[in-house]
Amino acid sequence: MSIVPQKENKNIEFKEKLTPSIHLKDIKKQHLASQMKYLLEIGNGTAVYVIGVDDDGKSKGLSELDFEETMSVLKVIAIENNARIEKVEKFSDNGGLVGKLIIVKASENGIKNHLVVASAGHVNAGKSTIIGTLMTGKPDTSGKHWLYLDTLPHEIERNLSADLHYALFGFKHGKPIHLKNPLDKKERARVAEGSDKLISFIDTVGHEPWVKTTIRGLVGQNIDYGLLVVATDDGVTHITKEHLGLLIAMNIPVIVCLTKIDRASKRKIEETETQIDELLKNIGRIPYNIKDENDLNVTIDKLDTIVPILKTSSVTLEGYDLLKKFLLDLPERRKNFSKPLIMFIDKIYNVSGVGTVVSGTIKQGKLQAGKELMLGPDEEGKFRRVKATSIETHYHRVTEADTGFVVGIALRGVNYDDLERGMILCETAPKVVKSFEADILVLTHPTRITDGYEPVIHVATVAESARVELTGKDYLKAGETGNVKFTFKYSPHYMEEGDRFIFREGKTKGIGTVTKVLS
Repeated sequence: MSIVPQKENKNIEFKEKLTPSIHLKDIKKQHLASQMKYLLEIGNGTAVYVIGVDDDGKSKGLSELDFEETMSVLKVIAIENNARIEKVEKFSDNGGLVGKLIIVKASENGIKNHLVVASAGHVNAGKSTIIGTLMTGKPDTSGKHWLYLDTLPHEIERNLSADLHYALFGFKHGKPIHLKNPLDKKERARVAEGSDKLISFIDTVGHEPWVKTTIRGLVGQNIDYGLLVVATDDGVTHITKEHLGLLIAMNIPVIVCLTKIDRASKRKIEETETQIDELLKNIGRIPYNIKDENDLNVTIDKLDTIVPILKTSSVTLEGYDLLKKFLLDLPERRKNFSKPLIMFIDKIYNVSGVGTVVSGTIKQGKLQAGKELMLGPDEEGKFRRVKATSIETHYHRVTEADTGFVVGIALRGVNYDDLERGMILCETAPKVVKSFEADILVLTHPTRITDGYEPVIHVATVAESARVELTGKDYLKAGETGNVKFTFKYSPHYMEEGDRFIFREGKTKGIGTVTKVLS
């Protein structure tokens, strides 16, 4: 048999047949897990299993059912070792089936090299279209790639995003993985499983009445990079400025993507470039036009001060090769893998047959399926014990997820009605905060801020009114800084010193940093 290798390489194992009812029992399961761990170690992260053969490699052949059962056992054992079945070769021989399975261990610092990138920008600037075009790799000649993200009925009817949407873009051996149908959950799950670098996109909202939803996306999702999208036929708008301000306030590196260059005149494109240059220089950032890969190499390690600017067209695909290369080369930002788990809850679901499911981005630490966790705080500041029964990321079931991953978690021990956005999942119940001190900068205000002022505080996925008490000043006006005390009006929340936040009153009024938690 050509597919049966010689046992010269020690990371190769022959198996005739494995049965879940027998081989997933405690002792046999432990033996198989230890064996695979050893094979992965000596194979530098790769193990090869040949199934349907005896210990000498002689073909025995399996039925279709036996083949699938053997595969399912090895899949479970692979998960136990933080590994996955990467490739399966199946052949007919000796009246049955024989297969060769390649099993690969995930990277040590997480399941994948993984980044979270949030799109921002004015309505109809092309945020959803960029992501849809990246996922498919095809030109958007029909103008419908935005539909791969904006799937709610009222979004389709009005041709605009109304909520946060999530998408996945992956690379394998340095090449992008494109989807034939980005709406197919199985395709998206295969990207999550088969990529060695993942980009989780959070597509925010550009329509002004829903700016608070965009804030939730930028403040509450542990963003690594911001993709500020500006349509060349519209230019810079007040929403462009506000979204850029939010990204800078959260200390998120920014990449500017100029879209629709096939529709705008040369003069209009130059005008938009000038507007972007002036806007960036006014906030202390250096604009840098990306024309080729050499320009990418110049900017990739200087994103704290330099803002790369790429020109794109989803119709001609101009600029997309550079954008993909840029996403591939973007480094992971510092992750808090070693700290205890903290995940802010963003969305809550009641799923038939599953029960209560929450989703959000892991702020720090690792999340493991089957582990007992603490959930809270409630209105009284208390936490309850729950169990994470299963974890999914982009429709792909995993046993463990690291810092930065956008995940959905099925919970046992809590009812849907008892959950609120802004609660956290954690390993041990932390101190919760009703009052805190902060250094703030007032960006805009028609009059002045005095004691008793009650804006809405946006920190992580928390959004709640808080009362202001000034320290050392009678009032603060636009452009001024000061130290103030905030007291949440209704419930305590989890926050830490150093957390950045935004405060709003109809519109964004200022930004701040927590300097001291009080009680």
